[in-house]
Formats: sequence, structure tokens, C-alpha cells
Amino acid sequence: MRYFYLALFLLVTLTLAQAQPTSIFLKPRDTTTYGWQSKKEVGLYFNQVSFTNWNAGGVNSISGRVIGQFEENYKAKKFFWNSRLQLRYGVNSQESQGLRKTEDVIELVSNFGYESHKNSNWFYSARFSFNTQFSNGFNYPDTRNPISRFMAPGYLFFGAGMEYGRHIDKLSFYGSPLTLKTTFVFDQDLANSGAFGVDPAIYDMSGNIVRPGKNIRQELGILLTNTYQHEVADNVSVNSRLSLYTDYINSFGNIDIDWELMVNMTVNSYIKATIGSHLRYDNDIKTEIEKNEVTNVETVIQGAKLQWKQLLGIGVVVDLDTFIAATLRS
Repeated sequence: MRYFYLALFLLVTLTLAQAQPTSIFLKPRDTTTYGWQSKKEVGLYFNQVSFTNWNAGGVNSISGRVIGQFEENYKAKKFFWNSRLQLRYGVNSQESQGLRKTEDVIELVSNFGYESHKNSNWFYSARFSFNTQFSNGFNYPDTRNPISRFMAPGYLFFGAGMEYGRHIDKLSFYGSPLTLKTTFVFDQDLANSGAFGVDPAIYDMSGNIVRPGKNIRQELGILLTNTYQHEVADNVSVNSRLSLYTDYINSFGNIDIDWELMVNMTVNSYIKATIGSHLRYDNDIKTEIEKNEVTNVETVIQGAKLQWKQLLGIGVVVDLDTFIAATLRS
């Protein structure tokens, strides 16, 4: 089965490289806006529930989420360069439970593409992405032992391949047969435990560390991504981002999945509502591991599981460029 996936991917890659502009998908459109385009948005989403003598019962809660999205995109006749930085942080407080984190994202994506034929929707592409988090993560209610920290983990992807969508801004397919994935775990306690797939520490018979856990894990594999944007109704848009990755050497055929689907509804220039779903699966993140205290050999009790996050919020989102321009005019 693993060799079947590899053969299928190579066949698709060769098809992309040799495809003529009118042979697959859509004919290219000559409506591209060239030059620099930027987008800078910040927003605050807020939810609150309070109960007083409510016979159905309930728990008082308050939650907030701060977002920032910054884009710099450049297009020319032969190449383009798109970069996007996303920052998100959310907290929730329920009665008698205190403050808990609900979202924590630092993500940078940069994509450079070169088009060898001006009438083609296919082009060569190199892509870089990096993501980590701001603060410690916990398996609540335990708040003494962090299960993640800033740069523990951190993920970096860098590769080159082919992409479809040069003249179609709302649709893009990207395939890279050579993508380097680097996992950073810059917390020694987590590294010693072998968190996020790094090599764990080795101990002697007395429990002393002979070799500390490694802080970096590198893989080389296949990356497939798809992005899609569509306005399904007036002021209602759907955004989908899908990423599939498998390593050649370590468990080839075990595919890491990252799929984010967002429905954005615009009430007016500032008020927006969002419904979101985020699915993740990473074979390196085991649910439960038992470690022999003498030999330090790990036994997986429960393997990786599908991770799912749902989101519903309404808040204020400000386009900084528009806001600054309006402020200067006034």
C-alpha cells in the first residue's frame, strides 16, 4: 500500500509538470492585479453567559479571543510571492474553574512561485511555513505539568514542487515530493520524555540521564495542500485549508492531516461572525505512553488520535489599512 501511494503521487506530479494550459481544470484568466497588495486585520471576539435563579441550571462563563492576520502579496507576470502571518489567542473562565486557554496560534506561511509559461495555470513553487504557540498548554485540571510550551513544539516545513492556481485566486493545489519537516522541542523536560516524536533521553540503571532527549527531529517526505475560498451568499464566505504530509523513512503511509474550515459572515464593516472546524492528526503525538524506568523503552498504550476543535464567535474585526486611511482623512 505504501508503494501504491508513492507511485500515485509521482504519477500526479508528472502529470502536473507536463499538463497543457487548456488540458486540465480551467482556462487561465488574464484578470490578475500585479504589484503589491497587503491586508492587515485585528479583531476581538467575546462571549458571555450569566445565570441568576435560572431553574434550568447552568454555569456562568466568559470567554474572549484576539486575532491578527497580516498579508503581503506580490504578483508579476512571471512570478509571485505571498506571505501570511496569523496570530490567535483565546481564553475562557468558568465559575469555580479559573482562567483556561482555548486557542493559541503563531503561524507564518511564505510561498514563492515561478511560471514558465504565461498561459498556464501550473507553476513551480517553493513553500515555507512555521508554527508554534505563545504560552504553556495544560491537560486541565492539571496546571502544574505543561504538555506544551512556546517552541515545544514548533514546526517548520520547507519544500519545492508544483502548484495549480496561478490565475485563480480562490483555488490552489500544491504538491511537493521533497519537503523537509523539522520539529522543535525546546523544553528539556518534554524532550527527555520524547514528546512530539523527538528521541527521548536515555537513563542508566540508577535513573541518571546518560543522553538528554533530542530537541530537534527532521523528516523528509511528501506534502500536498489545497486552499479554497468561495462566497456562498451575500456577505458569507467559506475558506478551506487542507494539508497532508507523510515521511519517506519513518512510517511512510501514515499521513499527518491538518484541515481548517471557516465560515465567515459579515454583518457590517466591523462586526463579523465566524463558524469554524479544525481537524488534526499527527502520528508522532501518542495519547498514552508507558516507559520502563530501567531500560527507558517506551510502550505505546494508546496511539495517535484525531484532534478536533470547533469554533463559534462574533466580534469586532478592523482592517488596519482602511482604519488608518479614514483616520488620516478626518
